[in-house]
Amino acid sequence: MIPLLVLQIFLFPLTASWLMNIWVDSRMSLSLKDSASHLGSSIQQLYFTMNHDTVSAGTTTYTPGLPPYIENHVYRGTAVLRNAVGNGANSSKILDITLSLSKTQTSTTTSITLGSNAVWSNSTFLSDSTNAVIIAQKFWNGTAYVISLQFGS
Repeated sequence: MIPLLVLQIFLFPLTASWLMNIWVDSRMSLSLKDSASHLGSSIQQLYFTMNHDTVSAGTTTYTPGLPPYIENHVYRGTAVLRNAVGNGANSSKILDITLSLSKTQTSTTTSITLGSNAVWSNSTFLSDSTNAVIIAQKFWNGTAYVISLQFGS
């Protein structure tokens, strides 16, 4: 009977610790997915706003209002723009946004659809930066309006 009680003294804390680690990892992953979704939605809304005919050429910035930390970890975002279908000039484009938590293996990717006149400038989103913004610039390239998007920091 004594060996069984001693075993329980060690087994219960180990099991509780293991279950808490799973719960914290799941919570971090869910928070990161929520942040990626919010960031993608913000970029898409900013693009569609700038792409409207009533908006003249210019530059605007938007602060997405994301938390600077998830479970005391900063996160970093990158994005890649690709054509949705074929390589035609009028095809839609897809922006794949990847967020990764520092010092963990947790990352997530979300995708948004943009128009054919979207351009992405390579940049990095840093969650703990006081200037973590999305920058959109609308300009005339000689034949059509182009919407250039990027992260600012």
